[in-house]
Amino acid sequence: MELIAGIPFVGAFLATVLPFVVVLGIVVFVHEFGHYIVARWCGIRSEVFSVGFGPVIWSRRDRRGTLWQLAALPLGGYVKFLGDGDGSSRADTARLTGMSKTERASSFHGASVGARMLTVLAGPVANFILTIVVFAGLILWQGVPMERATLGEIQPFPNVEQPLRTGDVVIEVNGAPVTEFRDIYVAAAEMPVPGPMAFVIERDGTRVEATAPFALPPIVSGVEPLSPASRAGLKPGDVILRADGAPLAAFEDLRQAVLASDGRAIPLEVWRDGQTLTLPITPIERDADDGAGGFERRVMIGVAGASLYAPATATPAPWTAVGLGAERMVLVIVQSLNGMKHILLGTIGAENLQGPLGIAQISGETASQGLVSFLTLIGVISTAIGLLNLFPIPVLDGGHFVAFLIEAARGRPPSERVMQFAMSIGLGLILLLMVFATYNDIMRMVS
Repeated sequence: MELIAGIPFVGAFLATVLPFVVVLGIVVFVHEFGHYIVARWCGIRSEVFSVGFGPVIWSRRDRRGTLWQLAALPLGGYVKFLGDGDGSSRADTARLTGMSKTERASSFHGASVGARMLTVLAGPVANFILTIVVFAGLILWQGVPMERATLGEIQPFPNVEQPLRTGDVVIEVNGAPVTEFRDIYVAAAEMPVPGPMAFVIERDGTRVEATAPFALPPIVSGVEPLSPASRAGLKPGDVILRADGAPLAAFEDLRQAVLASDGRAIPLEVWRDGQTLTLPITPIERDADDGAGGFERRVMIGVAGASLYAPATATPAPWTAVGLGAERMVLVIVQSLNGMKHILLGTIGAENLQGPLGIAQISGETASQGLVSFLTLIGVISTAIGLLNLFPIPVLDGGHFVAFLIEAARGRPPSERVMQFAMSIGLGLILLLMVFATYNDIMRMVS
């Protein structure tokens, strides 16, 4: 992405737009393919499969008669089934009336209510499957911590001697037994004053005592897109030596320095690749997860801390990775629903909603942080798209599903007039949400 960003005149624009198009293109294609393939299995014919809206850039008709196309506006997509008036699956009554019995049976509106229910659910389910596959793939790639607390990568840190080595098995820290790797972090967090830690390790079958550097120094592990840290130029792996002139011994010291700034600009002295940089940064007040299912308003810069010591990993069994991937997806869903709940309750501001411009910026910044971050973003957005489409709002898949439930219960579908009214209301709500979220994006860019 740095190579693209360096292109004169258009580099910065392409570095933002291309990742956005790739992320949304993958997520939309998978969503619509879910609809398409289940409809095909149910005997429903698809006339158009479109990724994007508006003018068609490329198209090809397959042997089944489906027109596959890419359109200019990459903000969604649709599958137009036989008998649909448009991509929203509104019935083309005149066309359906003129169909033969055989043709009507292969149309969406002539299919059984069960087949239509499966077809509309297939899009969100496909998104959830994509998320699990992405997260499971990352887990297989990165591995999971070994059963014994074994040291993996040890972060470089300026001006310190490191007696520990990759492969050491940690038995005790500060006199407390270590049964899992996170015990090292807990022991560091419980120290009244950050400083050297007493380790007992097993190395090559021999028990060794060592005094090693503090496990939770001010190292940056991640930078939140569109945050003060991102704008200031902080990068994962940076070691923050000083904040507002004060030396830092622990990541917690950085957090306290940011809170004490009260939102004024402060200089950060940063060690990166053997060089020392000074980066000015202006913290902002934002809604943040309080760790107990709620939110609190606090001053922050948008960085996450890293440990000096990472666990050695092992490749899990594929089914274990799938299970862990599903757990991560469920966590994203829970966090998303919790955020929506607090927005509706007024606990946090609606300015937290991101529109297309914000998602494009996030995509560009995330792509610049590496493949793992970019793939994680694809998984998160795929989950969000799947979840959003399950909401019982007319126009969305969840709204269609509710209409089909009513049809199954009553033995006949809701009247066309009722459906037209409901679809208009649903479309209006979606458009209002998009406009409001885009307004938030613009105000963030302006400020």
